[in-house]
Amino acid sequence: MIEVKNLVKDYGKVVGANNVSLTARPGELTVLLGENGAGKSTTIKSIIGLLEFQGNIEICGYDNKSVEAKKAFGYIPETPILYDLLTIDEHIEFIGKSYRLDDYEIVSNKYLDIFHLQEKRKTVARELSKGMRQKLSMVLALMLEPQALLVDEPMMGLDPKSIEETLQILVALKKENVSILMSTHIIDMVNEVWDRAYIMQRGVVVKEIARAELDGRSLKDIYFEIGDQNESTL
Repeated sequence: MIEVKNLVKDYGKVVGANNVSLTARPGELTVLLGENGAGKSTTIKSIIGLLEFQGNIEICGYDNKSVEAKKAFGYIPETPILYDLLTIDEHIEFIGKSYRLDDYEIVSNKYLDIFHLQEKRKTVARELSKGMRQKLSMVLALMLEPQALLVDEPMMGLDPKSIEETLQILVALKKENVSILMSTHIIDMVNEVWDRAYIMQRGVVVKEIARAELDGRSLKDIYFEIGDQNESTL
């Protein structure tokens, strides 16, 4: 589980997050939605431990900056963070040994097969395409077999087939009771797989909705309705 309670991040001239609370529950894909500047990036950076903040963030019951939380947590960033001169195999070995993973070769092989990267194992990262770099980033996060997963715009640079494969992986992880929090701009892409959504505007969560509460409307409908309502009050 990923739990954010009363998160406040004040940059001085602007408040990036103003009393933000949200929960990504086990077995659910929770979506974080909002325009640029809504506070999504601040929330994500706080969860992964890059920012000092007020409030409380826990991952699987542990403080988000603790070793226990890091062991249970996987993160797929929008822009892959890779070592240009390391091959795919060397990235996998580095992560596997750093986290002291027992079966990392077996797990990583499964995801290398899914993402069709087996033939690129000896290729250094700087020679990979944008899509392949994103796939490698996902392999490195998923080989940890995390109990909680944070995914930031995971489909950027992927072709339609790879997008579908990624969605299938997320569905499989939900069945394994993994807590998934995804930030995305592309609502249609997650239309069939999301379970709960938080909509942010100006650093505040303005709406929490579960799929069961849709009442015939789509998530996109609700997202734009809220945007229109707030614009009309300006």
